[in-house]
This record gives sequence, C-alpha cells and structure tokens, in this order.
Amino acid sequence: MDSGNLAWVIMATALVLVMTPGVAFFYGGLVKAKSVVSMMMLSFGALGLIAVLWVLYGYSMSSVDAPTHFAGNPFADFGLAATIGDDPTGENTIGVAFGATFAIITVALISGAIADRAKFGGWMVFVAIWATLVYFPVAAWVWGGGWIENLGSIMFPGAGVEVIDWAGGTAVHINAGAAALALAIVLGKRVGFEKGIQKPHNVPLVMLGASLLWFGWFGFNAGATAAPLGAEGNLQTGLIVINTLVCPAAAVLGWIIVEKLKDGKATSVGATSGAVAGLVAITPACAHLEPVWAIVLGVVTGAICALAIELKWKLGYDDSLDVVGVHLVGGFIGTVALGFVAIDTGLFTGGGFEQLILQVAGAVATFVYSFVVALALGFAIEKTIGFRVRSEDEIAGVDVSIHGEEGYALVEN
Repeated sequence: MDSGNLAWVIMATALVLVMTPGVAFFYGGLVKAKSVVSMMMLSFGALGLIAVLWVLYGYSMSSVDAPTHFAGNPFADFGLAATIGDDPTGENTIGVAFGATFAIITVALISGAIADRAKFGGWMVFVAIWATLVYFPVAAWVWGGGWIENLGSIMFPGAGVEVIDWAGGTAVHINAGAAALALAIVLGKRVGFEKGIQKPHNVPLVMLGASLLWFGWFGFNAGATAAPLGAEGNLQTGLIVINTLVCPAAAVLGWIIVEKLKDGKATSVGATSGAVAGLVAITPACAHLEPVWAIVLGVVTGAICALAIELKWKLGYDDSLDVVGVHLVGGFIGTVALGFVAIDTGLFTGGGFEQLILQVAGAVATFVYSFVVALALGFAIEKTIGFRVRSEDEIAGVDVSIHGEEGYALVEN
C-alpha cells in the first residue's frame, strides 16, 4: 500500500471512530435533560470496552478458514502478537484498527433502544458478551470468509453472485437493530409509556450528532475500498462517495414529506432521522447502485422509516430512540433492495432471482441469530445483576443515581 492509500485508511479509521461520539450526541439530545449523561456514557462505555476486546481477541474471531466455521480462534492472534510481528509497513495493523471502529459503532447503536432506564453495569456486561457471541462471529460470516460471504457459491454454484454487504447492512445495522428490539422487550416500557411521552431536550445536539454521523460515514463506506485510490479503472470509490451523499439527502426529503402529510409539520428531528435512515440503507449498497437508484432508495427508505417508527406504539415495545424503526428497517431495505437493483445482478438490472434470494437469506439469518442471543442474554442479566434501574430513578433521571453527574449545572450552589 502506498503512502497516500495508507494515509486514507488512517483518516477513514478516524472518521468512523468519530461516528460513535456522533451517536452519543444524537441519542443524548433525544432523551430528557436528566438522562443525557447516562445516554452518552452507553456509547463511550461501548467504545472503551469493544476497542480492548477487539485487540485482545475480537479481530482473531472475525475471520475464518472455511465457511463451515462459526468464528475464528480467539487465541490465534491474541493481543495482535502475530499481526504486529509480521507487518513491516503497518498497513495490516491499521486495517485492524479500521475494523475495530465498525465493532464499536455497531454496539453503540443498540443503546438507543434502552434509553432512560438501563443500568450502566448491566449494559457493559451485555456489550462484552454480545460482541463476543454475536458481532465478532457475524463479522466473520459476512466479511471474513464465512458462510454468508460464500452463500452464493453454496446455493447457486457457477452463477457468479454472492451476498452483497459492502459496509454493514447485515453485520452492523440489522445486527444492532435485532439486538435493540430484544433489549427493548427485556427492559420493558418506560414509566408512562405513551405517544408523546417526552420530547428531545436538546434539538441542536441531535442535529450535531447527525452531522457527525454523516461526516464519518464517508470513512465508513469509502474506507473499505478494495482497489487502491487513484488506480486506473477504479470507479468504485467515486460511486461510493456520491451515493453516500445523495441517498441520505433523498431520505431527508422522503422522511419530511411523510412527516408533513402525517403530522402537518416537517421537523428538524425528522430531517436528521431521515438522513440517518438513508445512511443506513446505502451502507450495504453504496458500491453496487447507480446514483439514480441510490436516490430512489433514499426516498423510499426515508418514507418507510418515518412510518416504521410508529410500530412501537401499535405493537407495544418501547424502542426509546427508534433503533428498530431506523436501523433494523433501514438495514433490511438497503440489503434487500440490492436484490432488485444491484448493478448487473439485480432482478431489474440484468440479473435473476438469485441475488434477491441471497440478500433476503443473509438479512433474515443475521436478524434471527442476533435477536435470539440478545434476548437470552438480556433476560439472564436482568435476572442476575439487574439491567433496569428502579422506577423512581427513572422518573427522576438516571444521571445522578448512576453516574453522580448532571448534564447541565445551570445554577451554582
């Protein structure tokens, strides 16, 4: 890898890392003022713990020698001893860091479903075990030589199609959304759960967080480019960048149009939520869609996710900050859409049904596995050390009771 590409991978790693503070700001602004510290600490706690686990054994687990293997040997490169010993240019080690940022953001996304009512200790236990049992193996399935990556060769040998997931429609967004749904069920409804239970306490914080996410997403998608930047014939990088720009932009429009028609007003929170939904949808598809289809995907995703966030009121699960409605639903739309409009292999773009079948299979398998494990793990934590705070602490706001801090000290004693 030349120095320019090496510098870009370092920059992309930093861009993806800043997405986790972006999630913290985005989620923090959406909760009540007395829970903002707790909400943001769920993201920062995940950042600290997952980075350490990834270096110790997560990276080792994220690739396999054969599609039949569940995960890699966690002790094969424990603490990166083998990688460091055989990496004279440092590029492999930088690649490890890039992968770590994906693991971190995936776990941080889950926390929005349990806002205002989760114990920090219970969350950290969940983070460690869920990442070990779910994220690290699923990353191996999707990107590390596992069965999802090779499903096309298994199901349709000779057809030349495989499951497409460029940067995490399955491994990141469906994975996190499924776990978020499971934890919302485990922790139950907030006190006084009903439509309009609370409004965002700090809308500018929400918009700042969404802006950081969009900024970082260019590293998220374009950082995984396989061919060297600037190489002759490498049109993929440019396609990724333009799709990462235009799909969320179109999703903003789709969301606020639905919001205007449904509620009579287009809101800033709706616009930022639409942008995030579009970013989610383009994540698996950014290198495999023509820009016109990326615009269509964005409008459709924004509109559908604006309606999907209403499901929690009808079905009775309290997904506090709409992780299910945005990341799970958006991840499914982006992943499955490739079966219809992926360049050359989609049903409407020159291919057959094979791509669609593969996309649905990868999405459903990831959802089922993540949901079942997260549900079992969440219940186990709740029944042992406890996962949900006391009702009185929830009503008062969990910042002081859990962290001994306040987000806003407006009056000096």
